[in-house]
Amino acid sequence: MNANGKKRITIADIARESGYSKTAVSFAFNAPERISTNAREKILRTAGKLRYIPDPTARNFSLGRHSSIGFLLPQSIDTCLLNPYIIDVMRGLGTVCQENGYMLTIIPPLNDSLYEAVKNATVDGLITMGYLISDGVGSLADVRAMPLVMIDGGDSDRFLSVNIDDEGAAYIQLSAALRAGHRKISIVSLPAPTLTPDFNEKGLIARRFRGYRKALDEFSVDENSLFYFQSEATYASGLALADEIMKTQPTCIVTMSDAQAYGIMDRLTSIGCSIPDDISIIGFDNIQQHGCVRKLTTIDQPGIEKGSLAARTLFSIMNGKKTTKAPVVPHRLIEGGTLRTL
Repeated sequence: MNANGKKRITIADIARESGYSKTAVSFAFNAPERISTNAREKILRTAGKLRYIPDPTARNFSLGRHSSIGFLLPQSIDTCLLNPYIIDVMRGLGTVCQENGYMLTIIPPLNDSLYEAVKNATVDGLITMGYLISDGVGSLADVRAMPLVMIDGGDSDRFLSVNIDDEGAAYIQLSAALRAGHRKISIVSLPAPTLTPDFNEKGLIARRFRGYRKALDEFSVDENSLFYFQSEATYASGLALADEIMKTQPTCIVTMSDAQAYGIMDRLTSIGCSIPDDISIIGFDNIQQHGCVRKLTTIDQPGIEKGSLAARTLFSIMNGKKTTKAPVVPHRLIEGGTLRTL
């Protein structure tokens, strides 16, 4: 019975009405080449008369697939959807899934566990973002014969990852501030990964800090002279952190996320700071912030392109094509109006 109390039409009803077997009815919907054209047409006419709609769960079970790609989020849904960069990545993923006739399923960590999320995911392949895959999760993906591609995942012997050169990008970002004469700099990092702590030294944050250290060494600046903060990659987090940052009296703030930067900018503007006359800000991502008058100086990493490349890589693997290397996404410094030369 359905929600209205009516009996749900099944292939048994179509078989009885059409005079064909249940197997023939199943073939009519899932493998039409296995029955005659006349038989399929009669079965479909009968299904139409009975107003039959195939059960997608049963159909996918018979075909051995779900027609869905899973996007495994690095944090809770509410946090991730506040980050415009992740939204751009999802747009790229969704466009390619749509082109291939697949759905995109959003999968947050289940009970703070990647393993549980992967174990319960009803998808044909996975795309992760922002972390490396542990042996447990990787082995589970192997057991489920589920292809997996990472975004921003870094080096891995088992899974491909679509990245920019994060170390090189961070080097360019901080070098821009140092070249402009800034030495009192506050860096706002992304939050340390809690779901894959054993991989911190290989992760995205570590790669960017290697780039920062390279820039500091080149300009002979002591790493300990800078101030470091962590926050979620959201506008609200930047807004809340701005007052604490200002206690360090920086001349320049370097963030790992534009969303953080825009929140900081709005808070500083509200208390009378002029950007970049009083303080400079450099972001990371090159997202668009509606209502912001001044264009942010930032590192451009196209989220839509990252998402689409990751999805195309995954579909290549699913289609049996030998794929040994993921594409590297280009990055560049965007000269906005938020960096002043001292």
